[in-house]
Amino acid sequence: MKDIPEAGRSQHIAEILKPYHTIALVLQGGGALGAYQAGVFEALHEAGISASWLSGVSIGAINAAIIAGNKPGDQVDRLRDFWETVSKRKVWAFTPEGDIFRRWRNQHSALMTMTAGLPGFFAPRQTNPWFAMAGAAGATSFYDTAELEITLNRLVDWRIVNNGERRLSVGAVNVATGNFRYFDSALEELDARHVMASGALPPAFPPVEIDNDFYWDGGIVSNTPLQYLLEQDTLRDTLAFQIDLFSARGALPRDMGAVMTRHKDIMYSSRTRNNTDTFRRLHNLNLRLHDALLKVPEADRSVEEKAFLHQMEDVPQINIVHLIYQPRIYESDAKDYEFSGMSMREHWASGYRDTVRTLQHRPWLEKPPECVGMTVHDIHRDDPT
Repeated sequence: MKDIPEAGRSQHIAEILKPYHTIALVLQGGGALGAYQAGVFEALHEAGISASWLSGVSIGAINAAIIAGNKPGDQVDRLRDFWETVSKRKVWAFTPEGDIFRRWRNQHSALMTMTAGLPGFFAPRQTNPWFAMAGAAGATSFYDTAELEITLNRLVDWRIVNNGERRLSVGAVNVATGNFRYFDSALEELDARHVMASGALPPAFPPVEIDNDFYWDGGIVSNTPLQYLLEQDTLRDTLAFQIDLFSARGALPRDMGAVMTRHKDIMYSSRTRNNTDTFRRLHNLNLRLHDALLKVPEADRSVEEKAFLHQMEDVPQINIVHLIYQPRIYESDAKDYEFSGMSMREHWASGYRDTVRTLQHRPWLEKPPECVGMTVHDIHRDDPT
């Protein structure tokens, strides 16, 4: 890549990042589009930005686990290994220029994924689940994900994941209760099952059993881990890079293909505005309560009020740098299961370029003032260039 940040910039970034207690990388689900997140990470890595907390859902959980489970010098190579493995199947020997040919090629690639599965990821079951006996091993999914477990164990060192140097959290849904939960290396020991549970999207993939409970893909309930991060009582000053693969904004559909694409984008896009508005509202209420309690004589304050004032001595300041993948005109509603090598390289390069551009806006990386509490920057919305 030629547009790497200039030499010496990483030192300047390190000075900007000093006031933060946590650097978080928040990765949304989105199947084949997850290569965009790998490109983002490569640019962050080259800029000397290292996340201490990685949180993901579905394909974001896979990317997060590969990053969290390797030494810094190996992380990009392991990500590239994964993406080259799952996208190595050839689609066409030659693709003519033009959007229509790319659309046809992408549709063919998506059809190949549906019929043949993906190398190192999943394979179609020999018996269609509609014809399997109830309770049989293959009765609840179209694909077997045994290959993914092998791939994860090859690319992820679980000892590194669980050594406490970084935090990894992955979201999944309990099939029986419908409750959403995060498996968090700060609270329990993680392995391949937890990541596979986060990516077990039904009816394609089977639920994953963990401690006598069964789990499906966390994207069914919430496709972004941002809310989990903001809900932590121990949260301190944090810079979060939120990498989304579906955009909440889009054009009015003009045909059924566009309807299907827009429907999926809205369904899986992040509710970032709702999360940040809620956080700001609570932050402002806490500040007002803090100021009001300071006017009460200390002798008249309750134990709970004293504890609250002590807690408010260090109110967390949150800065979110939000990057969202922008689809190309020839991509359809199948973009999340179109795993061709050509598309993977395009997604990776887009993530890399968007991050390099984002990091040029150095004020975006600075910690917000206490009176603000949270800031959100989105290069696709805020940058006029």
